[in-house]
Amino acid sequence: TMRTVRHLLEEKGHEVHAIDPDAAVLDAIRLMAEKQVGAVLVMRGRELVGMLSERDYARKVILAGLSSRDTPVRDIMTGDVVTVGLDDHVPGCMEIVTRKRIRHLPVVDAAGTVLGLVSIGDLVKAVIADQQTELEHLHSYIAG
Repeated sequence: TMRTVRHLLEEKGHEVHAIDPDAAVLDAIRLMAEKQVGAVLVMRGRELVGMLSERDYARKVILAGLSSRDTPVRDIMTGDVVTVGLDDHVPGCMEIVTRKRIRHLPVVDAAGTVLGLVSIGDLVKAVIADQQTELEHLHSYIAG
């Protein structure tokens, strides 16, 4: 059976780290460091308005010579967020992150409520686990 986003969140949990679009970029970087994550959701209340990654920071703040203290998150965030749903399958998600060259997919329901976050690491882990299971089945089939 193909694993879905629902399965991934059941394993890893629904916790997400978010920052307000008006917050200073420095605060977002602090949050990422503290939580040991490579990206945070940008949320105005319960509404997902963007994503901010270490890559956004490196390219749009450091390389542009901006101040991370004086630059608001909304100025450098990725506003057009690619999201997935609970019933999306792992291979489809892999295809999205590969094609769009992104590392994180927020999980939302039909109403747009954020339910969690899936990273490329979570996806790779799931693919490997599925392949492992398949190999074991194959092995017992051949040995049987």
